[in-house]
Amino acid sequence: MNLNPIRAGIAKTPEESDYTSIQQRIHTAISGQQPKSLLPLVGGERRDMPKGLPFQLDHYLELVDWSGRQLHPKKRGAIPENIPPILNRLGISPKHWLYLNRNFESRFKRLVGSAEAVRQVCAQQNKRWVHGLPDCQRFLCPAPC
Repeated sequence: MNLNPIRAGIAKTPEESDYTSIQQRIHTAISGQQPKSLLPLVGGERRDMPKGLPFQLDHYLELVDWSGRQLHPKKRGAIPENIPPILNRLGISPKHWLYLNRNFESRFKRLVGSAEAVRQVCAQQNKRWVHGLPDCQRFLCPAPC
């Protein structure tokens, strides 16, 4: 379903495909949250696995992006090959992604997302500081750092 708007020619990329779960996951991830109306992404296999999809966000995005580039003989529409990979389009630095995957829980305690999104949530909650804000700014900047 995430790729239906692409196959129909309504959107070129998953993040542009309105009313899809991939777009909802992207928008909420930018704000440092997971969508409440969808099963959460709970990471890779581990003991005492919580209920949710066994994906990390980057793997899920890459899978949808890769799938959207495949043109099936009986289907129309695909993500054009000349469009950069989804992590690049979303401003997620590949340089920092591996580090974040290995150290995520120790770097972020409560909020994660772009530094601007974290600051907005802090202001709404009357918090002056949140653990991990410098790392949000360093690793999750919207443009290449």
